[in-house]
Amino acid sequence: MFSLDEDDEGEISVGESSDAEREMTPDIPKAPSVKSFDDGGDFEGASDVDQGTLRAFVVAVIYANAAVLLVALGPMVWFFEGWSRIGPALFVGGVLAGVRTYQTYRSWKRSRDEADEAAEGEADAEAAEGDENAETDGDAEPDEDDFDPDAAPPEA
Repeated sequence: MFSLDEDDEGEISVGESSDAEREMTPDIPKAPSVKSFDDGGDFEGASDVDQGTLRAFVVAVIYANAAVLLVALGPMVWFFEGWSRIGPALFVGGVLAGVRTYQTYRSWKRSRDEADEAAEGEADAEAAEGDENAETDGDAEPDEDDFDPDAAPPEA
């Protein structure tokens, strides 16, 4: 039918780039490799996470997913299906799951703050013990805290 169908002289290569285009095209950069949580398939990287933090995270995720599902599903069931008892019950269950998510987070946060305060208290006790040892030495220099700007300068 067409003269161009029988021989390749008139065809245009649409999908292939020319030599000039290949020379002008920059190299595609490679993304850096990222260590994922499940490199070996057995969650060996999860042992680096504090067990209390991991437990609180998993519990909060489950509660949050239940809250989103139930808060969305309750009004839809009530409106579209006309289930006037089940719909509000699902909605209230979702709100309670959301409250429980917040309680889980606050409990985890409170335990972290207490652990930080305990560690800070231990560090302060060690620093105070070190200061007491430094004050008993005869040639210890005065600290910056001991400086009194109203004191008279020493006479030579």
